[in-house]
Amino acid sequence: MKIMTDSPIRFPGLFGDWTITLSSKAINIGNGIYWYGILIALGMLVALWWCMRQRTKYGIREDDLIDGLLWGIPCGIIGARIYYIVFNPGLYLNDDGSLNIMACLDIHRGGLAIYGGIIAGVIIAFLVARYKKIPFLALADVCAFGLLIGQIAGRWGNFMNAEAHGGPTDLPWRMGLEVGGQYMEVHPTFLYESLWNLLGFVLLVVIARKWRKFDGQMFLSYFAWYGVGRGFIEGLRTDSLYFFNTPIRVSQVFGFVTAAI
Repeated sequence: MKIMTDSPIRFPGLFGDWTITLSSKAINIGNGIYWYGILIALGMLVALWWCMRQRTKYGIREDDLIDGLLWGIPCGIIGARIYYIVFNPGLYLNDDGSLNIMACLDIHRGGLAIYGGIIAGVIIAFLVARYKKIPFLALADVCAFGLLIGQIAGRWGNFMNAEAHGGPTDLPWRMGLEVGGQYMEVHPTFLYESLWNLLGFVLLVVIARKWRKFDGQMFLSYFAWYGVGRGFIEGLRTDSLYFFNTPIRVSQVFGFVTAAI
């Protein structure tokens, strides 16, 4: 992921020649405060608000949910970073093949993968549930809604960075931007996934209100829905992580496999 400072973006099939010039930085202090981080933080706050409203339906206490988030959010960021480094190691190695620790810690230039955050978050939720002696699957059901809300907001952070886009297309909703100094019209995959997650959130709300029958149903429904969408959308993206020196996209496989499970 390469963060663009001022990226002209067009939607020529929808808005003609109108160009949006965006700065990925909201506040230019130090390394900068990026819209990406602001939108993710906003998503987390909305997710917390929603989960707090729903927790009693799943038998989760306020303190237990807050403790889970206090551990889950920082560990999720660490997990997202580790996942990215593992499947994109070339950016984080010295000339002698040793790991460049400073490069690994330098996250303000980008390099996070949502599936790494999800894996870490699930592990933390399991450990918190064991420690608090509460049902893990009930806690996971509540958190599933929060994941979708966070991902909806996070993809608009990708838009502000002019990243996470797809390959060339001539579809009416194509997005025009500069890639490597060259103008291209591409799939707005950030938008595909944000809308897919929004629809998934609505579906989970309906399922929870009308058809929820057991702990874990929302948690499993989240993976089924998101996995299918991510699997197809990942196939359109140009910034995928791969299984080392193979043409197999990590998140595409992970998405389809978790959906099948």
